[in-house]
Amino acid sequence: MIGPGRHGRPAALVLAALLLVTLALPVEAAGTTFGRPSATARWAEGVTFEQPVVLGGAAKRVEIVISSAPDAGLFVSEIPVPAPGPATLRYLLDAGSSGLLPNTPFTARWRITWPDGTVDLGPPASTVYADTRFSWRTTSGPIVRVHWYTGDDAFGRRALAIGQTAIDKAAGLFGVRETRPIDFFVYADQAAFYDALGPGTRENVGGQANAEIRTLFALITPAEIGDRWVSIVIPHELTHLVFDTAVHNPYHDPPRWLNEGLAVYLAQGYEPGDRGQVAGAVAAANLMPLEALTGQFPTSAARFSLAYAESVSAVDFLVRRFGRDALVRLVRTYAGGVTDDEAFTAALGLDTAAFGAAWLADLGAARPERYGPRPAPAGPLPAAWTSGAGPAGTAQPSTPGVAPATSTSPGEPGSAAGEAANSSDLLPALAVALVVGLVALGLLAIRRRGRPAAGRDGEAGSNGPPPADDPR
Repeated sequence: MIGPGRHGRPAALVLAALLLVTLALPVEAAGTTFGRPSATARWAEGVTFEQPVVLGGAAKRVEIVISSAPDAGLFVSEIPVPAPGPATLRYLLDAGSSGLLPNTPFTARWRITWPDGTVDLGPPASTVYADTRFSWRTTSGPIVRVHWYTGDDAFGRRALAIGQTAIDKAAGLFGVRETRPIDFFVYADQAAFYDALGPGTRENVGGQANAEIRTLFALITPAEIGDRWVSIVIPHELTHLVFDTAVHNPYHDPPRWLNEGLAVYLAQGYEPGDRGQVAGAVAAANLMPLEALTGQFPTSAARFSLAYAESVSAVDFLVRRFGRDALVRLVRTYAGGVTDDEAFTAALGLDTAAFGAAWLADLGAARPERYGPRPAPAGPLPAAWTSGAGPAGTAQPSTPGVAPATSTSPGEPGSAAGEAANSSDLLPALAVALVVGLVALGLLAIRRRGRPAAGRDGEAGSNGPPPADDPR
């Protein structure tokens, strides 16, 4: 009889050979084969991104990663995972819901994540979302590029000269050097201008600068190119872009009044009209404090205009009191990402509150009344919290704003007996005692109901009749 050991060794060798052959066979590994991506921008629709792929297995997650400007951060959106095999990944960045501005560049890459955590990143695709409604003409200087669609060459040259002069003036004051191009788009009609900037644009806006895409938009007709306000609005908006270069940091923006005040100061100075507005507000006691102008300005026309007048007034005071060198130090200090108080203290030796008070004093204005949320007034405290119940002869902790309790005789106001006589103080305690008593009675009744009934001879477990209110 042949034992099992003689057949076991050949069988093991056969299984091992089969295993080696299986391992040697080609296996389709999970992974991504990327084709050529595309990015297509269409005015008023948005930007469509497409990426042909071949998925070698069931992916865990598919995402598109979009960047719109060097400092704008990344936008990531997830799409449904397609089945393994050939597919086309597609995503629409909708113009209506995303609020896209003309001249915004976009670069996108697709990211595939697999169940084991490995990631495949596709090639980039780039495009620019542009206002294609018009045939734009362009003229360029060292930094500024002017784009317009209505008007002759002289119109474009005039706009370019104003813009380039404004850039040089602001850069010289702030001590920075502009190297990247700035695009300046001139619209000739209001409807097209507001369509470009979006529905959130205020009605009194004639120009708008966007530092992230280094682009200025302005509403100027060919007939207005020689008007004085044009030589104001272009430098005003371009000053914002140079200011952003000077203070740029990833942590903290300067107060809005400083940004807008400098733009007005450099574009037109502290003019009589603004001085009159500020003087009128001081006389009427409705001046807004600077801390009220750190974010968005008021929306009403009168307060909106006063906010600009106050801003340039504060900048004018800063220059008169501390000098232009201090102004430059203040602007450049913000590049370190410091707080407002740190920047003002380093440049002027005053924090923002002290600077605001000095500005008000220079105007001869009283500090404006503060509106908005305020701390709630202090409420009444139980007598025991203030009179103390600690050991005799020991001092009791005091409550800020509450006078310490004094020793009194029984029955006098403030004594224990006197407090007991005050029914308003006893009502809460009586209510609590009543609730506690009712709960205790209820628990006792439940306990008695659940206990076995006692027999006639006092023994537990009697089979006597249940109480009348027993639900059995």
